[in-house]
Amino acid sequence: MPKRLDIRLIAPSGYAEDRAACQRGIERLQAAGHTILGDGVVDRVALRFAGSDAERAADINALADPDTALPDVAMAICGGYGAIALLEDIDYAGLAARFRESSCVFVGHGDFTAIQCALHAKAGIGSLHGPMLVPDFGPAYLRESTWRHFWQTIQEPRTEMGWICTEPQPDVQVEGTLWGGNLSALCSLLGTPYLPSFDGGILYLEETGEQAYRVERMLYELKLAGVLDRQRAILLGGLGGQRVSEYDNGYDLDHALERFRRICDVPMLRGLVFGHGPDKWTIPFGAKGMLRVVGGTATLSAFGYAHTGMTGAGAARRADG
Repeated sequence: MPKRLDIRLIAPSGYAEDRAACQRGIERLQAAGHTILGDGVVDRVALRFAGSDAERAADINALADPDTALPDVAMAICGGYGAIALLEDIDYAGLAARFRESSCVFVGHGDFTAIQCALHAKAGIGSLHGPMLVPDFGPAYLRESTWRHFWQTIQEPRTEMGWICTEPQPDVQVEGTLWGGNLSALCSLLGTPYLPSFDGGILYLEETGEQAYRVERMLYELKLAGVLDRQRAILLGGLGGQRVSEYDNGYDLDHALERFRRICDVPMLRGLVFGHGPDKWTIPFGAKGMLRVVGGTATLSAFGYAHTGMTGAGAARRADG
């Protein structure tokens, strides 16, 4: 059984359209013995967002207030769009100071990638790329593998993921910092101070609903910006939801990735299950990672993420600048 945790809900992006899923998610977490805080965010609606920009930023900045008790987990309710509008209003210095000695962890995926990148770039705070309240804990059918791996990752200092490569792949063994998330969210931060700069990293990427040519174009954006060439490996998760039009003339996601591999010198692997799909691993952002591929079987290990934030003066310097 998972340890009983205080889970604070935050809503940095879209509003929770499926109210039944909201309720199911909250009830499931409570039934597992956890305390849910901040559930009022599920009722906020402003246009397509879960409240005004100020309200959504306040969800995060409340965790920088020394008079507010830190939860064990700060969980995004859902994705959508809207997180990028908050980045200039987050109290990075306050968060860095509080998280320096805390085991509180942010978790989410999709649009939440923008928040994860900014927290690491400006405050040295690690997080988890993992399940959210509505799409993952609220469906009528709960994915047991998603539930089990999330709690295992939360409670243990090391986690492991394994899969069969979907394409022929030479043996690989690399180590580096794990980071990444939603492809379009990452590309939206290029040229800004909110995209972390990792040399020798293991970059994981996922996307949903984008046409194959847009996926290829965004990969080019990351390469031309110098991001991809600094990585030791690129892990591709779910990239589904594409439509192939008559104009595409047969060009699809497989063609897009085949074309891109010709100009990418970094190992690219498909098959890691995370992001927008119903089943997902929980992957630490900013933790140490090791990738091994032997005979077409890949294993990704993450470790040392119990306190993934920076410590001491380093965090304060990042938060100030």
